[in-house]
Amino acid sequence: MTLIAILGRQPELGIAELESILGSECLKPIPGAVMIEKEVQDVPFFRFGGIMKLGKVLNVLETTQWRDIEEYLIPACVEHSASVPEGKLTIGLSTYGYQLSNKMLERTGLSIKKAVKATGRPVRLVPNKDLDISAAQVLHNKLTHENGWDLIIYRDGGRTILARTAFVQDIEGYTARDQARPHRDARVGMLPPKLAQIIINLAAGDKSQTILDPFCGTGVILQEAALMGYAVYGTDNDARMIDYTQKNLDWLQTRFNVTPKYSAEVGDATRFKWKQAIDAVATEVFLGKPMSGKPEPKIIREEIAEVQQLLKNALRNLASQLKPGTKCCFAIPAWFYDGNVHLLPLIDQIEKIGYTLTTFRHVRPGPLIYRREGQIVGRQLLTVTKS
Repeated sequence: MTLIAILGRQPELGIAELESILGSECLKPIPGAVMIEKEVQDVPFFRFGGIMKLGKVLNVLETTQWRDIEEYLIPACVEHSASVPEGKLTIGLSTYGYQLSNKMLERTGLSIKKAVKATGRPVRLVPNKDLDISAAQVLHNKLTHENGWDLIIYRDGGRTILARTAFVQDIEGYTARDQARPHRDARVGMLPPKLAQIIINLAAGDKSQTILDPFCGTGVILQEAALMGYAVYGTDNDARMIDYTQKNLDWLQTRFNVTPKYSAEVGDATRFKWKQAIDAVATEVFLGKPMSGKPEPKIIREEIAEVQQLLKNALRNLASQLKPGTKCCFAIPAWFYDGNVHLLPLIDQIEKIGYTLTTFRHVRPGPLIYRREGQIVGRQLLTVTKS
């Protein structure tokens, strides 16, 4: 079965994590999405932070003319509605890559609704706020249930991919894991759970692994790794952060009915001797001071020098304790100002410290960056393997 994964606004991140977990052979990227040659049950959708939707491909049409697509959809939906369990059918239409008005899309939806209703089947059409049905709308209208359809209509060059959404990002789940935790601290950064998932996926593989976060802060990466089934080990040089991490992981156990295998202790990543075997490292390092407005070049240079030295010392300390072949992903700062991106020079020295940069078959060479629009300080996801 062929699947289509709709990627987020920074598609390289989704492609890289898919390749890390599923391998490269089953993937075929297309603009803004990835085709996956897998059964849907073989794709652990809810561990991926960079995938918005996962759909089962129904057909591929060798046309992008909307009238041709509409003429195919109407009878196909009527035919398929006969195989859906009794009860009201709820339909939504999500288009990608088409220059349509909402009115034109609504007209197509109403035509499908009219044709299905003529068979005696009760049917409801989800109105489009945009040209695609959002994750929140899909969840609210239960469009991934057996009596719900979120029909994906995806333009890929001169052809159209038709699919039905099987899974969609659990927005409420992310919010609960982020904002309902007992302890958060903006001074050490607010790592989004979906970004934590991407970092973990770029670093880890088999579920028997123990994942180390040597800059664990309030424990977001440990939390997400524990939900994936990993044993987790966190250290931080601030005792208050370790207290927060322990309380957050205790809360996770109660809130999500999981029993995380974890330990957390105070330790400076630049010189600490970790007591457990480490199979993978997933972490976000110190990102420097928060910035707003246009920073002075001198300030940027000072920040780069400070983070550079911290990370170099931590990487050297880790290298002395990691087994060869250990995969690591570090979220490190990248500064955006004056139309340029400024990266840590450490990246060009990584082999001398004892690591090999990871390359991806389906991602073009260059830094993997996570950044919200307008941010001065973004995050580069540095993925390496201990040499």
